[in-house]
Amino acid sequence: MSESRLVAGVDCSTQATKVVVCDAETGEVLREGRAPHPDGTQVDPAEWWKAWEIASDGLLDGVEAISIGGQQHGMVLLDEAGEVVHPAVLWNDTSSADATVELVSDLGGPAAWAEAVGSVPVPSFTVTKLRWVRTAAPEAAARASAVVLPHDWMTHRLAADRRGIEGITTDRGDASGTGWWSPASESYRPDLVELAFGRSLELPRVAGPAEIVGQTAFGAALAAGTGDNAAAALGLDLRPGDVAVSLGTSGTAFARSAHPTADPSGLVAGFADATGEYLPLVCTLNAARVLSATAELLGLDLDAFNDAALASSGSGGLVLLPYLDGERTPDLPHSTGLIYGFTRATAQPATMARAAVEGLLCGLADAVDALRAEGLPVQRVLLLGGAARSRAVQALAPALLGAEVVLPEPAEYVALGAARQAAWAVSGSEAPPTWTVPTGKPESPVMTDAEAAKVRALYAHVLSNTRPVLSTPYHR
Repeated sequence: MSESRLVAGVDCSTQATKVVVCDAETGEVLREGRAPHPDGTQVDPAEWWKAWEIASDGLLDGVEAISIGGQQHGMVLLDEAGEVVHPAVLWNDTSSADATVELVSDLGGPAAWAEAVGSVPVPSFTVTKLRWVRTAAPEAAARASAVVLPHDWMTHRLAADRRGIEGITTDRGDASGTGWWSPASESYRPDLVELAFGRSLELPRVAGPAEIVGQTAFGAALAAGTGDNAAAALGLDLRPGDVAVSLGTSGTAFARSAHPTADPSGLVAGFADATGEYLPLVCTLNAARVLSATAELLGLDLDAFNDAALASSGSGGLVLLPYLDGERTPDLPHSTGLIYGFTRATAQPATMARAAVEGLLCGLADAVDALRAEGLPVQRVLLLGGAARSRAVQALAPALLGAEVVLPEPAEYVALGAARQAAWAVSGSEAPPTWTVPTGKPESPVMTDAEAAKVRALYAHVLSNTRPVLSTPYHR
C-alpha cells in the first residue's frame, strides 16, 4: 500500500492558529495542532507567527503543500523592507466607524460602492481602516509602502525566498473583502486606495485559486491561500442551494453563486470564493459570545443554559437585540445590547436564556433572508461553529431560519478548506479533490413555523423602533 500524500491547512483566525494535516486524496485529518492569539482588535502580526510555530510543531514531516486561511479584512501595513509599521487592525475593530461614513459619502454613496466593488464598506472592511489610520497614526501611515491582509502576510512569511514586499500574493476570495478589488471585473481599484489613504500603496498580486505561489523552507509548496469564509466554503464543499450559517466569534451566512452580486443596501457583501466563483455573505459581529455572556449573567454553565432555554415554552415577549460588541449587519457600530419586554413575568432565567437564543438566531435569519433577496436559493442550511453545538440553537434554528437544517460534523472547516486548496494546487486537476463532509440532523424542533413568525415579527418591530437610539455614538 502506498503512503498517503500529505497536505496542511492553516486557520489563522481571530482567536487562534489551527493546523490540520490531511490525506490529500480523502481529506482525513491525520494530525492537528492549535495555539491561541492575544485578545484584542489590534495585534502585532508576529504573534500569529509565534502561534503558527507552536501549533505546527512536530506536524509537518512529509507535508507536500500548505495553504493559509486567514481572518478577512485585517489591515497589515508594511514598509519597503517588509517590516510591519503598525499593529494589524482586525476585522472586529470598529475604530473606523466615522471614517466609514466619510468614505462611503466620498465616492457618492452606497450604490456607488456596490457598483465599484460589489459591497458597501462597513467598519470591518480594510479600506475603512486605511482612512482611519491616516489620522489615528500618521507616523505609521507615512512609513507604509504596502498594505496586505493577514493570510497574505503569513503566506509571504512562510516563503523561503521572501524579500521585502516583493512577490507578496493574495487571492480573489480575500481580496474581495478589502473594498478595493472588484469581483465583477476581477481587478483592483487603486483609485479607491488613494481615496481612502491619500496616496497609492503596493498591493499584492492576486493569485489563481489553484496556483502555487512559492515554497517553504521545509520544502512544501505554498498554495495561494484565501480568506476564512472562502476557506470554510471550500472545506464544507458548498453546493448550489446550500447556505452556511456559522456561529463563531462572529455570525456569518454565505452561499456559493455562479455570478457576482452587488447589494446597494449593504446587507450582503459581494465577495468572491476560492474556486473562481462568488460568495455573497452577510456577517454579524455577535454570535457565540451572546450565549456565553448571557449564561454568565445568569450564573449558569452552558449545559444549564441550554436546559433553561429549552425548559421555557417561549420568551413571553422578551426580546434581546444581541449587539453586545456593536454590530456590522445591521450597520450599527456604536450600538449596545438591548432588552425589550422586561417584566416581572419575563425576569426569569429560562425566559432570558430563550430570548438570547432567539435574538442570536433572528439576526442570522435576517442574514439568510438577505441572501434570498439577492436571488439565491435556500434549500438547506449548514449550521456550524461553536454555538451550533448548543442544543437550544439546534432546536430553534429550523423554524427561525425557515429551511432544513443539517449539522456538519464538528471540524476546523477553515483549516480543512485551506488543506483542500493545497491538495488541489499540487494535483494538477481542474477542480478541487472530492472530500466527504459527514452531516447529522438536529433533534426534534421545539418551535412551530407560526411561533417563529411571531418571534421574528416582534424582533423586527423592536429593531425598527430602537434603531435611531442604537445608531448614536452616545448610546455606548
